[in-house]
Amino acid sequence: MAVANPPSLDILVRDPGGFTIWSGPPVSNGEPQIKLDKIPCTSTKFSEDGSKLMAVRSDSLISIYDANNLAEIRAFQVPNLLAASISPCGTYLQTFQKSSTPQVKNVVLWKTETGESVYQVFQKNMAKATWPSIRFSSDEAVACRLATNEVQFFDAKDFSKGIVHQLKVQGIAAFELSKSPGSYVAVFVPESKGMPANVQIYSCAKESQSQPVARKSFFRCSSVQLHWNLGSKGLLVVVQSDVDKTNQSYYGETKLNYLTTDGIYEGLVSLRKEGPVHDVQWSSSGKEFAAVYGFMPAMATIFDAKCKPLLELGTGPYNTVRWNPKGKFICLAGFGNLPGDMAFWDYTEKKKLGATRAELSVSSEWSPDGRYFMTATTAPRLQVDNGIKIFDYKGSLLFKRMYDKLFQVDWKPQSPDKFADIEEVVKSVGSLKLEDTTTKQGQGLKSAQPISKPSIPQKPAAYRPPSVKAAAAVQAELFGESPTGELSKNALKNKKKREKQREKKAAEASSGGSKVS
Repeated sequence: MAVANPPSLDILVRDPGGFTIWSGPPVSNGEPQIKLDKIPCTSTKFSEDGSKLMAVRSDSLISIYDANNLAEIRAFQVPNLLAASISPCGTYLQTFQKSSTPQVKNVVLWKTETGESVYQVFQKNMAKATWPSIRFSSDEAVACRLATNEVQFFDAKDFSKGIVHQLKVQGIAAFELSKSPGSYVAVFVPESKGMPANVQIYSCAKESQSQPVARKSFFRCSSVQLHWNLGSKGLLVVVQSDVDKTNQSYYGETKLNYLTTDGIYEGLVSLRKEGPVHDVQWSSSGKEFAAVYGFMPAMATIFDAKCKPLLELGTGPYNTVRWNPKGKFICLAGFGNLPGDMAFWDYTEKKKLGATRAELSVSSEWSPDGRYFMTATTAPRLQVDNGIKIFDYKGSLLFKRMYDKLFQVDWKPQSPDKFADIEEVVKSVGSLKLEDTTTKQGQGLKSAQPISKPSIPQKPAAYRPPSVKAAAAVQAELFGESPTGELSKNALKNKKKREKQREKKAAEASSGGSKVS
């Protein structure tokens, strides 16, 4: 797909002094261009579509920026702020404030363009599973909220209507909206009173919520990770148990399950190696997914939407998989408590492109154009060796910068369709007319040094055990020689003295022989 003027790749960098925006690779002279000078803040986040940027300036001030021209759109004064979140398209800002009584509605939904409050509700506690309180699909067509034994749905265009309908699910603990389109919601009900845990998929439309379109029960299930594909047709469920009854893993047991919204597939994904499921990720098309699984060295496999293996990526010290936004390149990596090995694959050509290492990496992600891979070591996870590294799609290091302390590094999200495919970039570079440098090279050779003959490599020396080397070193030291074979000054002096004595004896012997004759 040809693209006339692709946008620049922007990078957000946040350290103790605040955040700044860089113009991303390619970087000239090793210094990235600064697009926005440093602004003090405590946290930042791009909207999912990359149109807006939220920056928490203090415990009572939030700024919203236009991510394209980096101009401040609006500032919100929110006292006693504990958390903030921006919706996928940047339409809404959601804040959570400290509240002493239920009468004070401490969760507020604001419109970023106008600054008006469109919805308020009380929430006692905030946890990772319950924040943000109001969830949106990627296209913001669906908005809903988790409550006791139900999911509450809103009109995403008009929150003044309040709750328009509820999905009743007894014992629900978590849910996940499908990405794009936002037509389904997956709910998780944990184990209770001897009943197994389960994951159910419901339609977001009120008239279709009488029965789930898919359901799967799990024994020995403590928590789940829910991964929707693009197109909202498939859901990967990583089931986690705190206890491994086989006693093979201290961290418990994990299983990978797959459910489809058409009900064709509901069950386990057949993996070729025993052990935990380290990571899974869908491709950008939503037609394939990659899984890293098994005891170390882990195995990596690409599956189609029917869970049939398409490509084996081998085994290695890996626990992370990153599929680039174009769906062409894949990075397998071993981060966390692993040494940081990375392997880069071309999925379309089914071949390995290169391998390298990025030790102590905390975060990692492909650039929106799919040609660069960035890793970062950040605090508070790691307090030492903080820094940024950017590699090309083959694993060659292009840029590196170290920090005393670094908190966050993110690519600005952008649609992959705004960038040309890598094949077209290579083709355009190859079609450039190169200047004929033959004459210039010939002229340069006149004043250059004569070309020396290539040196013939020496035959490697025979192997000598360490014990023999040590004995030779001691012997050399006793006789005044260097262990490397070179004579010391005293040894060289004694050698010359011995040679003179031999010459003198030889001369005396020859003179004595002539007298006898």
